[in-house]
Amino acid sequence: MADWSPGVRAELKRIVGAANLLTDPADCWPYGGDNSRRHALPWAVVSASSEAQIIALTKLCRDAGIPLTARGRGTGTTGACVPERGGIQISFERMDRILKIVPDDRLAIVQPGVINEQLQQALGAHGFFWPPDPTSAAGCTIGGNLAHNSAGPRAVKYGTPRENTLGLVAIDGRGERLRTGVLTTKGVVGYDLTRLIIGSEGTLALITEATLRLTPRPEAKQTLRAAYADIHAAAAAVAAIMAQPIIPCALEIMDAAALHTVQGYAGIDLPDGVGALLMIEVDGPAACLASAANAVADAARVTGLVELRLAASTAEVNALWKTRKALSPALRHIAPKKINEDVVVPVSRMGELIEGLQRLSRESGISIVNFGHAGNGNIHVNLLIDPDDARQMANAEHCLDQVFSLVLALGGTLSGEHGIGLAKRDFIDREIATPALDLMRAIKTQFDPAGILNPGKLLPDPPS
Repeated sequence: MADWSPGVRAELKRIVGAANLLTDPADCWPYGGDNSRRHALPWAVVSASSEAQIIALTKLCRDAGIPLTARGRGTGTTGACVPERGGIQISFERMDRILKIVPDDRLAIVQPGVINEQLQQALGAHGFFWPPDPTSAAGCTIGGNLAHNSAGPRAVKYGTPRENTLGLVAIDGRGERLRTGVLTTKGVVGYDLTRLIIGSEGTLALITEATLRLTPRPEAKQTLRAAYADIHAAAAAVAAIMAQPIIPCALEIMDAAALHTVQGYAGIDLPDGVGALLMIEVDGPAACLASAANAVADAARVTGLVELRLAASTAEVNALWKTRKALSPALRHIAPKKINEDVVVPVSRMGELIEGLQRLSRESGISIVNFGHAGNGNIHVNLLIDPDDARQMANAEHCLDQVFSLVLALGGTLSGEHGIGLAKRDFIDREIATPALDLMRAIKTQFDPAGILNPGKLLPDPPS
């Protein structure tokens, strides 16, 4: 039983200061939700400004048995930062400093509240970038990116946060400060706690500092758009592109339902008979870019190709990307409260996945729009539903269950970058067997013996 006595509340106020503490329910309410539209009211909200505060706060929660949930900007879609069991919500918005950029060592050291886009701008001045680029880059934090291992389109070539983070400073559930990883690109001393903490959704430790691995900005980019008669032709093209030596820095796919949605919303210029579209971007040295783009274009010319266009100017680049950029606004306009899941299947099974999703759409009567990062088989499945329609919501729950069954039957995984949170917590025992889940629960206990860090997330409760 959590101790939320006046004495504990007084100690909390002493640790963080009155200016950093919210306890009125009306003030705490905005912090209780995220982009999943799930919501729970925290007992208090702390805006942390130092590592010392976080250590003291964690120890207080440990001793009092109070749940402690971390929050960046709330852009996640799985409810991972929703304080389902009440307790204290700790906001990292004020820990937003870029502590150091070291071009010679190709690294940056940052606090977790730094906005992804702001970091990219600062790194750009030195000729570098950090590869993870989620769609929400303008608003999401580095801490949130690390908590979910969120990647975005560039992951196909440059990898996820796990591949682009050298080390962390984090506070575990005991209130102990951990320094993991190295300042070098090579290091094999001990277990890899950095990668373990990344993607753990704040259930193992609270990240207070991250050492990020930087990549030089490419000299030039080339954009291509390939239209196909159907999804199987597009999937064959993706496999062919990924089988040749030139790896695109972005390889995005949109199915027929996505194209229909965009056409109805924005009147995009597409040829007749298109059932799927690939958006392709190639980057690298300017002197080599033309040959690289030609190699990718040659691979894209598979049976079923309707049109292949290469952009020759900035205006043409913007015109080609217009289709993809119009999709999210169109979906928000049609179904503001859609269900958005990010599943992954082997690239060779992508056509089967989308064909199966189309079948589920017909059977359930729910519109399903699919797009995503084709180069690594990461498809965003969007169920366009009206949450005020009880019958449609019941159909949607059954349909989502079938979606996950389909993904696993194709050798896929239930999440590529959105994480698990609350949304998929009760499904992961379909993918991960009991011995592995038991080991994960044991790891959680080692990091967080009192079970205070983001309880109820990521792992399903063990059988009673």
